[in-house]
Parts: sequence; structure tokens; C-alpha cells
Amino acid sequence: MDTHALIDYALQRYSPREIAMALGVDARTIRRWHARESDPPPYVNDAIRQRLLPLQGLEKDAPADFTFIDLFAGIGGLRTAFEKQGGKCVFTSEWDAYARKTYAANFHDGPDHVFAGDITAVHEKDVPDHDVLLAGFPCQPFSIAGVSKKNALGRPHGFADKTQGTLFFDVARIIAEKRPKAFLLENVKNLVSHDKGRTFSTIVDVLKNELGYHVKTKVINGKHFVPQHRERIIIVGFRDSEEFDWQGLSLPAFDTGPKLASILHKQDGTEPAEWHCLEGKKGKVTANYTLSDKLWEYLQGYAAKHRDKGNGFGFGLVTGKDTTRTLSARYYKDGSEILVSQGPKRNPRRLTPRECARLMGFDDNFRIPVSDTRAYKQFGNSVVVPVIAEVARVMAPFIKEENAAPRKRPKKAA
Repeated sequence: MDTHALIDYALQRYSPREIAMALGVDARTIRRWHARESDPPPYVNDAIRQRLLPLQGLEKDAPADFTFIDLFAGIGGLRTAFEKQGGKCVFTSEWDAYARKTYAANFHDGPDHVFAGDITAVHEKDVPDHDVLLAGFPCQPFSIAGVSKKNALGRPHGFADKTQGTLFFDVARIIAEKRPKAFLLENVKNLVSHDKGRTFSTIVDVLKNELGYHVKTKVINGKHFVPQHRERIIIVGFRDSEEFDWQGLSLPAFDTGPKLASILHKQDGTEPAEWHCLEGKKGKVTANYTLSDKLWEYLQGYAAKHRDKGNGFGFGLVTGKDTTRTLSARYYKDGSEILVSQGPKRNPRRLTPRECARLMGFDDNFRIPVSDTRAYKQFGNSVVVPVIAEVARVMAPFIKEENAAPRKRPKKAA
């Protein structure tokens, strides 16, 4: 691979600024090389391989206890949890190019791994065999905010949404063809009550009666593990085992759970200086995360107007002692659902993308190679990693026990 091609490859995983820091050059230089406006010196090829891509392709040789596929993968929250249980990802599908970039920056797969875009364009026979299917299929058609918006615009929602609501059936056709030992699906809590429960009943009916899986469901609040109220429905299914239940879950009590201070920047100089959201020797959060006077006045006025009407709309102002509202994909717009107080004499600020990553349970080694706007959307759409990790821990023994079990086709309905 020549140096220009290697730079293109690195930019799929890292931002120009990150590559520039690794090579000791300016980010504008990286952009010029990428645009073929100038030629990189000979040392750059080896430097990229040694400093940025040392792990590429190595994981394919690592032993695995089971295999899984990652559908509607986003930035890899589901994958992170199942890899910790000894699983190996053999297929990924994610249509959003920016989420793909973040995913690729954090998971270094070898040439045997397939990374597909639009799953609707992938034939189920072309999906590799696997033990576990993971899918955080799009939740907008079922979420409270998504339904309200679509109703206001006169658009269909749920299964009537032909662009997103029917993506569950792409999950179903792959399960029907590949017959994995188990699956885990994740969605918003509102999926359970959407369309008076008919949507959820249809999903469970397909999984149980058409596909023949033993299905268990549970709503879990991320507040058990992170300082955020985030309720999500987890749907687990096993092809052969009827023994799985939720009794093995270990969920920390809410009253002993972490508070917001645990994910906020320390601002004492102990965090990485290269994080763009920090500045100065003490690593203070940069001023651009603090709300402008105009925006802060608008949000206060908006909240007061709805308060007078008896509505609960408004911003969520929190301190380090609090638990936040649910982080959403719209956080980039004004940050109103989670505003961090900076005292009575200063306007509040948004969370930084790194703080959002922590709020979703990602560790500080998780790379964020995209803009703040893209990062806010990605974390707002993600899973709470420790929640999935706990479910994966309980599922893992059943998955490994089934490794010797023969595949079974479900009996056709009469």
C-alpha cells in the first residue's frame, strides 16, 4: 500500500488532528496529503504503520469462545460488551458513514471481517455463520420523541415507517437463514407500548412462533451503572436453551449508583492534554461548551413559558451530585436536556463528547475521530455499555454450552 493510500486508510479510523499528532506535523499537512496537493516524505509510510496501525489484522488470529455479528452497529457498544466475554465479531453492518469511521477507529479487524453498509442490500445467505446475532435496530419509529415528531409531520411510524420501522424484518430474515444459537436486540422502552402494544407483540410473535426461539425480555435502566436515566428494552432469544432467565443479572442499586461528578472532567491537569475539549495546564473545559447569553436566555424563557402552561418542557440543569436525563441524538442542537451548572455567576455548559462517552459507559481509550456534532449524535444513539456487558455476562455460559448443539429448524405453523 503506497503512502497516499495508507493515509486514506488511516483517515477512516482517525481524525486529521490525531494523525498529525502521531506524525509530528500540522493537521493541514495531513489534509494536503489526503487531497494529493503535496507528497508525504518517505518516513511517513513506516510511521503510520508503527504508530497508528500496529494492531490492524492481528485480532483475526486470536482464539474466540463464540462468534457474533453486529447489525445496526452504530459505534460498537454492543460489540464492546460481547468481546469482553470472549466473542469475535465476524460481520458488521452500519449505514452511517460517520458512525463507521468511529467504529473503525476502535475495532481493528482483519481482512476476513466483512463491514457492510445498508443491511437491506445484503442477502441473508451472504452473512457469515455466527453463534450470536446482535442488533440495536433503529428506535426512532418507536421512541416517544420520534412518534411525536412523525405525528406532527403527518408521517407514519412503527412498522408503517417503510424506511426504518421495517428493519426488524431484516433481522428476522437473517435469523431465519442462519439460525444463530442466540440473539440480543435492543430498543427504546417505548417499543413495548407503541401502538397499544401491537408492535411489540408482533416482534415477539415473529421471534417465538415463526422463528422458534425461546425469548425473554426486560426493561433495564442505565442508571444502575451510569449517572443517567436511560430505560431500554432488551430482547434475548436462544435457539435451543430454555434455561436462561434474568435472575443472574447483578444490577447495582440506584441509591449507590454513580453521580454526574464521576464522569465530568477533573480540570486539574490530570487528563490527556491532546483532548481538544480541554485547554491550559489544568485542562479546563474550553469556553465553546458554555452556553451563550442568547441561548441561555432563550432556554430559560422557553421553560418559563411551558411552566406557566403546566407543561414539563424545559432544560435539565444538573450538578455533580445529580443523575441526568436521557442523552439523545439531538443533544448537539442546544444541549438542553443535560446542562452542567458552573455556579450562579456563569452560564451552564454542555457535556463534552468525552463526557458523553463516559455517560454511556465507554472508557477513556475509546477514540472519537469525528466532529462534536457527529459525536453527540453517535453517543445519543448508543447503548449503555455496562448494561449490555452485564446481560452478555449472563448470556455467555448458555452460548458456550450450546456450541455442541445441532442447528434446528423451527416447525412450520399449521
